[in-house]
Amino acid sequence: MKRIFRKELWQRIGKANEDFKLIEEGDHIAIGLSGGKDSSTLVYVMNEWRKFSPVDFQITAITLDMGWGGDLLPLVRYCKELNVPYHIEPTKIGPIVFETRRESNPCSLCAKLRRGTLHNLAKDMGCNKVALGHHLDDALETLLLCMSFESRMKTFRPKTYLDRKDITLIRPMIYVEEKTIIEIVRQLGLPVIENPCPANGCTKRQDMKEVISHWEKYNPKLRENLLGALRNGVWQAQD
Repeated sequence: MKRIFRKELWQRIGKANEDFKLIEEGDHIAIGLSGGKDSSTLVYVMNEWRKFSPVDFQITAITLDMGWGGDLLPLVRYCKELNVPYHIEPTKIGPIVFETRRESNPCSLCAKLRRGTLHNLAKDMGCNKVALGHHLDDALETLLLCMSFESRMKTFRPKTYLDRKDITLIRPMIYVEEKTIIEIVRQLGLPVIENPCPANGCTKRQDMKEVISHWEKYNPKLRENLLGALRNGVWQAQD
């Protein structure tokens, strides 16, 4: 696979790692690979980072088969091409949430079940960290969701230690904009598996994405300014 020599991308990955000490010597990091554009890009980024990182670490990609069916062979081929260890874990999370439980708020339960399964599996495989593909836009959308519907200035953190599981969550692409990820996927032809979830594209998060895009028309530096607010306020206040 060809490489992306985009200076800004690696500067942002490096800056996040420097700010939050995401990747450290001897880490074995499980990468949640859903097959979406973000997780496929994260596998590429983490694999490339290994090649020039000053610290030695291992990665293993993990996909939770949600029980909807679908072809995961493109992900198998992708990880094989990169020589990244890969594990597929069969689950029935999708049918449980949407058919058995028929949740009025399916996203919350689905996320909880996925997190628990992924964390347990990572521990069983000897991993001490789990890397997720959240990017800058995800963090900003979550911030607006919490402000709008929970009256709280909060979003997920770039690094979180889960004491119950004795595992650390990291988000190496937290400073990377979604448009950069879209361009990487296009340039490299990374595999993207269609999301079969019935709620896909019909969530409040999608509404927040549209709000940010609208605001950006009036202030092209909106995302950078909101990132500054997170670094100087929200994340600092949560320490």
